[in-house]
Amino acid sequence: MMDKELEKLSRLTPPAVDPQARARALAAAMQAFDSAENNAAAAQGNAKGWRPSSIINWIWSPAVNKKFLAGSALATLLVIPAAGYLTFELARNQPIVDQEKIAGTVSKNEVPKPSEPRLSEAPAEENRPAQSSAADSAQILQDKEPQAAKSAAELRAEFDAGEIAALKSKSEDSVAALGMAKRAAPAAPGVVAQGQLLAEPMAVAPSPVPPADGRMQIQLDPSRERFANAAANPIKSVATDPVSTFSADVDSASYSFVRRSLTGGAMPDPQSVRVEEMINYFPYDWPGPEKADQPFKATVTVMPTPWNHDTELMHVAIKGYDIAPATAPHANLVFLIDVSGSMDEPDKLPLLKSAFRLLVNRLKADDTVSIVTYAGNAGTVLEPTRVAEKSKILSAIDRLEAGGSTGGAEGIEAAYDLAKKAFVKDGVNRVMLATDGDFNVGPSSDEDLKRIIEEKRKDGIFLTVLGFGRGNLNDSLMQTLAQNGNGSAAYIDTLGEAQKTLVEEAGSTLFPIAKDVKFQVEFNPERIAEYRLIGYETRALKREDFNNDRVDAGDIGSGHSVTAIYEITPKGSPAVMNDDLRYGVPSKAPAEASGSAHQGEFAFVKMRYKRPGEEKSALITTPVGDGNAVATIDAAPEDVRFSVAVAAFGQKLSRTSALDAYSYQAIADLAAASRGADPFGYRSDFLGLIRLADGLSQR
Repeated sequence: MMDKELEKLSRLTPPAVDPQARARALAAAMQAFDSAENNAAAAQGNAKGWRPSSIINWIWSPAVNKKFLAGSALATLLVIPAAGYLTFELARNQPIVDQEKIAGTVSKNEVPKPSEPRLSEAPAEENRPAQSSAADSAQILQDKEPQAAKSAAELRAEFDAGEIAALKSKSEDSVAALGMAKRAAPAAPGVVAQGQLLAEPMAVAPSPVPPADGRMQIQLDPSRERFANAAANPIKSVATDPVSTFSADVDSASYSFVRRSLTGGAMPDPQSVRVEEMINYFPYDWPGPEKADQPFKATVTVMPTPWNHDTELMHVAIKGYDIAPATAPHANLVFLIDVSGSMDEPDKLPLLKSAFRLLVNRLKADDTVSIVTYAGNAGTVLEPTRVAEKSKILSAIDRLEAGGSTGGAEGIEAAYDLAKKAFVKDGVNRVMLATDGDFNVGPSSDEDLKRIIEEKRKDGIFLTVLGFGRGNLNDSLMQTLAQNGNGSAAYIDTLGEAQKTLVEEAGSTLFPIAKDVKFQVEFNPERIAEYRLIGYETRALKREDFNNDRVDAGDIGSGHSVTAIYEITPKGSPAVMNDDLRYGVPSKAPAEASGSAHQGEFAFVKMRYKRPGEEKSALITTPVGDGNAVATIDAAPEDVRFSVAVAAFGQKLSRTSALDAYSYQAIADLAAASRGADPFGYRSDFLGLIRLADGLSQR
């Protein structure tokens, strides 16, 4: 209702103004104003009634009161051009940051992540000098921007000194004019000191987008592990290449690599899988020699191949003479321990210290132990000390701490010098190198260190290399040192592995019975068409190296077992991969070969070795014939079948095509059926690894 009434009123025309009423109202207002003026008090400080003022205001005010706006217009015309000119000058002198130039100077090792916050500009201080000192700038960043500075430090940007100087020269004038503290770029560790950058003010652009021209490199995978491996051995024709030659290998590091990866939830790197080391990881009850006069005994078994019914396996098992602990020679051991910064992880130096404590408790009272450490420099922590003073040795181990770079070459020199100083004639003189292999100071290439080791081995000092940790493990270097230093290599990933290597297998680890052990197998072309050596890719030798005593080869310790397996293809098998030679010599007819003394042989196995301290090799030979063959794989001994299961597992992990159709379940069945005696649980653990690999491979 109210709205309608208001709408009606809005449409009405207001009444006209009455001139007489308007005149009366105006006269009354003027009379009231005059009355107020006559009764008002005088203004402050002036009895005359008006406020004192300057002559300028006295002239200006009437002009304004009379609405003369010329003064305001004139002021506007003067201020606006002046402000525009000042703005133009500031914009012209302001430094411009070239994004491409900044991008080109960013570190090639790391790239700022898009999600990370940028540096926020420090608030300008009114009375702050433009050219502030490095300490003052640092204080601003610390007090005003603690969070931003922390984020910036994580960016690890690296700027070229020339680029910084160029930006500084462009911005110096404008910095002085504006009186503002410029931001400082974060220092990259190991490249530019933080104080150096803070001392020079410079403008910082937003995080640049990585250019597409390759000036920036992003490291996606922090792992820097290097493995010594080679392409899998090919199938060779007996007609053209009847002889196979290789060095002995008693290392076991590869099995520990594989176990570490699988228990960590990942399939192992195929390059980390060396099948022979996986086979030789396990203890086997091969028949051994009865006397030390002949340090080896070979046992050969020929049987059907589980993964290929058209081929056969020739299994060669070597057992070394086992020295009784009571007759073991005195040991002179030098612990060469890497204490560089890269060893400062739980599975490196702390595990290493526990492992060496186990070994010290295993030694005899008359044995001696020395300790040499190396980081940036090498130093002797413990002079040769008898194990009878065990507490002194253990105390020296407990005091070890990690820090610094890795100068391995200097440490190797010092350790061999100390071993030579305490040399025990007719005893065991051995350097035990414990490291992650990350040598980065001094001679660090494999070839440089190989030359050092080759020179030192002439003094009759053996070498054991123990690898620790992950992420930057240099297995390639470990293998180089072990193979050329009359030694062996193992990888310690758990305290249980340290117990196995340094306590349970201390005899084979510490006490060598032969050095430069080589194998050569010659196949009979009348019985065998092709062969393939499983593993030993990094241990291959030339045919002529077998009889050359100057060529170094692997060493075998007390009670060590060495296993080599060949996959062989009989004559006439449908599995033959190579055609007969068009211009080759025709095969002899059976009637022509009937009088041959070697007619029934598959192959002829030869071994060469040197006794410790000797330089002339001795020869052992073993013919392989029908008497070594079994009709089925189940007829082979348990240890033979289990080692074949390990060989199959290693080949499948390394992606050997011959095992593509052979499943992990089939491997597990073969291993479970031949597990046999397992006092330490190693074979049961192996079955668990097969199951893990089977599950991970199906992801």
